[in-house]
This record gives sequence, structure tokens and C-alpha cells, in this order.
Amino acid sequence: MQVCVPSTPAQMFHMLRRQMLRPLRKPLIIMTPKSLLRHPLSVSRLEELAGGSFRTIIDEIDEINPEAVKRIVLCSGKVYFDLLKARREAKGETVAIVRLEQLYPFPSDGYEAVLRKYANAREIVWCQEEPQNQGAWYQIRHRLQLPLGPRDELLYAGRAGAAAPATGISTLHEQQQKNLVIAALQGVPPEETSRQTMRLPEAQTRTGS
Repeated sequence: MQVCVPSTPAQMFHMLRRQMLRPLRKPLIIMTPKSLLRHPLSVSRLEELAGGSFRTIIDEIDEINPEAVKRIVLCSGKVYFDLLKARREAKGETVAIVRLEQLYPFPSDGYEAVLRKYANAREIVWCQEEPQNQGAWYQIRHRLQLPLGPRDELLYAGRAGAAAPATGISTLHEQQQKNLVIAALQGVPPEETSRQTMRLPEAQTRTGS
């Protein structure tokens, strides 16, 4: 099967086109929220629709110096746009944000190419807005860890494990969302913001050791 998380109209179009043109159509599972239909950053140029193909992994879109990057944040879905907005507002140039548009089969070659591009990055972060026991983290962390060297750290930035997908309280949900974005881009959120929500106990924990 294929599990895809398209983040732009062009990606959605080329994903469906690929599915129809393949001689052998494997089951296609698409995970994408309705909110991206009206998100101001989830847009595509006509050239992107008319040409190109579905990209299983999308590298950083802003012009930053690859040699200056110390942290790579990987994510899927609409949390990408929260991360991008926060990084742009902070004018950060040491964090690269990379989208995994296909979770399975995992794009190992593309992932390793990203690691080679940002050779000075030692912190590899998986960010998701779902609770830790949901989302993609437990399904792909071993694939994220595999090509890393002994000096690299694989980190998790997201909500703690929970039985429900969300708190059901909008203000708490928004605070948690803000905290996980800070955790992904900078590390553990400052104490004054984390008091109002759950700490991110594994935001600085090395995995795979």
C-alpha cells in the first residue's frame, strides 16, 4: 500500500495522477485535513500542476545556507505551515524544515539525500501535532534513525501520549500547538508557556540507543 500526506494542490493532483497511470494500482491511503483547502500557504503555481510529478519528500523551500543548518525538522501535514510561519517570523537560518509527503513506502533515498545536504546538522527532529502514541512517530522512527551517525541525535517534538486525538478545549489545544512548534524549532518550550499545558518529556531524549 501507499500512505501519503500531500500538503499542496499540486502534490494532491500528481499523487492521484500517479495512482491512475500506474500499471499496478496498490491501495492508496491519503491523510490530509480539510483546513488545507483554504490555508493561505497551501497553494501551487499553474506550472507546478502542468508539469512535474509527485514528490515523496520536499526539501526546504526558503533560501538558507545548508552549511549553517544545525537542526533538521521533519514533519508531515499541516503542522508544516505552523513551523514555516514561526521560523520565518523568527528569521531563523539554522533550522531546515523538510516535509515527508509519503510515509510508506518510506522515501529512504530522499531522506539520506537531505542528511547529506545538511552535513553540519546534528539534531534531527520529528515533529507531529498528534499525540505521541498516534501519528507517524512510532511507525517511522526506526527509519529515521537508521542512516544517522554516532554524533547525530533523533528527537521528538509533539504532544505526549493520549487516548484522545485532541484535548477538546480550544485554548489548551492552541497552547500545546504553540509549544510543540517551539520544541521543534528551538528545543523544550520555556517554563512560562509549558505551565499551561503538558511538558514534552521526550523533546530532548535520544532514541534508538
